This record gives sequence, C-alpha cells and structure tokens, in this order.
Amino acid sequence: MFMKLLDRLEEVLIATLMAAATLIIFVAVVHRYASGVPVIQDYVLHWNLAWAQELCIYMFVWMAKFGAAYGVRTGIHVGVDVLINKLDTPARAKFIVFGLLAGALFTGTVGTLGANFVWHMADTDQTSADLEWPMWMIYLAIPLGSYLMCFRFLQVAWSFIRTGELPHHDHGHVEGLEEDKTDQQRAAQDVNWYEMDDNLHPHDRAHHSGPKDTGPTSSGKETKR
Repeated sequence: MFMKLLDRLEEVLIATLMAAATLIIFVAVVHRYASGVPVIQDYVLHWNLAWAQELCIYMFVWMAKFGAAYGVRTGIHVGVDVLINKLDTPARAKFIVFGLLAGALFTGTVGTLGANFVWHMADTDQTSADLEWPMWMIYLAIPLGSYLMCFRFLQVAWSFIRTGELPHHDHGHVEGLEEDKTDQQRAAQDVNWYEMDDNLHPHDRAHHSGPKDTGPTSSGKETKR
C-alpha cells in the first residue's frame, strides 16, 4: 500500500510540475508578444510576469530530480552494458548488482551532502531574486530527490536479487490502452528485447533465453541446458 502510494505521488508530482511549467511558459510568451499589440498593450502591461522564468527553472529542477528517481524505478535510464552482456549469467548478475549498489551509494552521498547544505542555508536569510522565496526550500529538491533515487536503486537491486528481473520500459506502450492481441501482424512485430542475444540489448536472468551455462549430465558429459 505504501509503495503504491509513493509511486503514485511520484508520478503526480512530476506530471503536475511539467504541466504547470508548460502553462506558465505559454502564458509568459503570449504576454510578451501581446505587450506589443497597440489595442491591448495598455491592459497587458499591467501584468507582472517577471517571476515566470525563475519559477519555471525551479520547477524543472524539481521535476528533473524526481524524474531521475522515476527513471530508475521504470528502467528508462540509458546504460552502457555491451561488455556486461558478453558475460555469462552469474558474472553478469554480479556486475548488475554492483552497478545498482554503486548508484545507491552515489545518490545517498549526494542526498546527505545536500541535506547538510540545506540545513546550513536555513539559518540564513537568502531568498530568490524574483519570487523572494527562501532558498533552502528550493534547494530541498537535492536531498529529497537524491534520497528517493537512492531508495529506487536499492529497490531495483533487491528485486533483481530475488527474481532476476530488471525494470524495462516499453516505448510503444500507452498507459490506459489495451493491446489488440487478435492482430497477428502486430503480434509478429512485438519483440522481447531480453531475448535478443546480440550483446546490444538488456539482459536479465528471468527474460534472457539465450545460450546458458554448460553443466554435467547424469552420464558425466558436458551439454547445454
């Protein structure tokens, strides 16, 4: 229940920040061009939107920090794993776990340093230029986003150790739309990237069905399983 609530809160926060920033930028651009129209410029010039650019910058910073955590959870981050995919299954699994734990260590360190920075900034009266908001509230995105990303790395690592599965994102899937499984042509085009043994696509123990390690049979001979 808590995990579903956290996932939903993460998605709603990112979507809200993205939509609000887009709307504010649109209004600011319209206001800029409308200020040069003789008919309405006297009315439009009374609107003070000097704060719009600063607010959008802060909103995109928050969106990026929490979006990075969302990317870890859903597996949409780009990774260079050509060499790792050439390894056999046990060695590849160890490197994957090491990479996830290294990511957790890095983001946890950034979160701790960011929390210390915010703690000391809260003792000052520093505010933003246009909005005049306390800067410690704005920089709070660093520890919160980094700690959430650290948690996501640990979550993915624990899930991989238990099930051998890594999160992966289907770019052709649209949330809320059901796939038409009766369409044979589309079904033939669907590809499981985890089954492509070309060292260019992600692998994990649960989906990869390529050549496995050899082992002895009952007769003592080596054979592929």
